[in-house]
Amino acid sequence: MTYALAIIGGSGLYQMDDFQLEESKDITTPFGKPSGPLMCGKLAGVPVVFLARHGEGHLINPSQINFRANIWALKSIGVQAILSVSAVGSLRGEIEPGHMVMIDQFIDRTKARPSTFFENGIVAHVGFAHPISALLKNILIESCDELGITNHKKGTYVCMEGPQFSTEAESHWYRSMGADVIGMTNLQEAKLAREAEIDYATLALSTDYDCWHPEHDSVTTDQIIQTLTQNISNAQKILAVAVKKYDRNADHDAKDALKNAILSNKKMISNEVKERLKPILAKYF
Repeated sequence: MTYALAIIGGSGLYQMDDFQLEESKDITTPFGKPSGPLMCGKLAGVPVVFLARHGEGHLINPSQINFRANIWALKSIGVQAILSVSAVGSLRGEIEPGHMVMIDQFIDRTKARPSTFFENGIVAHVGFAHPISALLKNILIESCDELGITNHKKGTYVCMEGPQFSTEAESHWYRSMGADVIGMTNLQEAKLAREAEIDYATLALSTDYDCWHPEHDSVTTDQIIQTLTQNISNAQKILAVAVKKYDRNADHDAKDALKNAILSNKKMISNEVKERLKPILAKYF
């Protein structure tokens, strides 16, 4: 069986309650091991691959996630689209804890993470002006609306390094930059997915207001966990509806991302590079 659709689960989403596991793939990539095995099976009758971003037991912090290995592994088994689930802090009063946000833009504030496959003997520059698949984002919006779950149709996600949270000054700065939510993981996934010609969309789950909010200090950990638990429950409902809307034969946004992006002289790209990036480069060589 081939698996065209993948779900990457973030904080709180380590497994899918209605997911029927059929096989577990333990893959080693040229970039090392992914966060965990690729869990292949069916959700709502649809073939899906599930990957827990932070690994079993949430032992991998955001800066240590092997994003390249995760995306390479998914590409190697034929994944064409990724639905990413991510807990975020809200930078806007109208994005209340418990709301869903459909991300359409990113701001990169990371500094210690590899975020490209194209290095050490090959150069490519993919377009990234519109980092999210419109097809997948619309599927998520439709699914939320059908379920009556409050959602915001667009949002800018600022990706910070972490693992510490923002200072109050930083939080106000991010708001002045036009960011709507803040998280620590999705930017590298989106960049690498685009390089691998995989459609990508983020379902962001607002767990709390970031520290800009006047009432931030009165929020307890128990309240955040309660919100996160409800968010995960809603996310699972959304995904169960969304996967049934996905059409693997649709004209996907990222399918030709590399067509004019490779600047290196193809005659001078080594066999080692071609082998290292075989799942990504195969159709161009």
